Amino acid sequence: MKYAVKKLLMLLLTMVAVSFLAFAAFQLVAGDPATDLLGTEATPEKVAELRHEMGLDRPFLVQYGSWLFGFVTGDLGESYSGGSVADLLAARLPVTLALSLMTFALTVLLALPLGLRSVRYGGGVRSAVHTVVNQFVMALPPFFTGILLTWLFSISLHWFRHGDFPGFAVNVGGSLWYLLFPAAAIAIPRIAQTVRMLRSTVLTEMDKDYVRTAIARGNDRPGVLYRHVLKNSLVPVVTFLAQTMAEIVAASIVVEQVFNLPGLGRLLLTSIGSRDYPTVQAIVVVLAFWVVLANTVADLVNRCIDPRLGGART
Repeated sequence: MKYAVKKLLMLLLTMVAVSFLAFAAFQLVAGDPATDLLGTEATPEKVAELRHEMGLDRPFLVQYGSWLFGFVTGDLGESYSGGSVADLLAARLPVTLALSLMTFALTVLLALPLGLRSVRYGGGVRSAVHTVVNQFVMALPPFFTGILLTWLFSISLHWFRHGDFPGFAVNVGGSLWYLLFPAAAIAIPRIAQTVRMLRSTVLTEMDKDYVRTAIARGNDRPGVLYRHVLKNSLVPVVTFLAQTMAEIVAASIVVEQVFNLPGLGRLLLTSIGSRDYPTVQAIVVVLAFWVVLANTVADLVNRCIDPRLGGART
């Protein structure tokens, strides 16, 4: 319990630090939003009045504290393009969230059995072929995989209609079916990476004395693998899977463009292009929170797998 509380406190402190750095960075690079919004109509008087209305004439720490309080309470401010930032994110967050979760689920469900199966290859030709194929798949960029999947399953097989994402409010099943293809585009190289990680970890564990002793006592190799080796190999794999969440989030920004998905990735790029910094800032903090949360959950899962982690007494 103390370990979980400690991790949650670290999560909160990390997010405060991330939000502060994001806020400070956009304060430095954004220039004067009041001047940008007024455009050619900007005069010193109008700029000063708008800056006062936007709270930009207040001290930096006061602005940050006000923004942080609003972020925690759901008030993310107003977009420079018009409308509430919270409303913009609420309309697109479910798409990116579902895409990330589906990608992670595909990675776990396919990588674990494939990784364990690859352990049986040992050396020889099959192992060499597996290594070559795995390296090739790992090198595939998600946007290129997305283009191939679009050509195959949309243009050739007509399994889905590219660009016709129905939305969860209209058709939940159709939306999940559509998201399966961009999720696969992101997951394919991650599956290969996880298979390699799991195979390497399991093979290292199989060379340890307790495994040889268990086999020498008459236990069959698959039984030792699934009953003992797998559990001891899961900690680095779970940590690796948590780290891939950052890659999944980054890849989703690009893949959303390939599949024309109305998610946070498209909103982020559009907001950057229009210099809508309040929206960009909110998206950056939300995505950072998602990545930090994934790593915190991984730490808690690893503690359940091995109670000795985190300084626990044995």
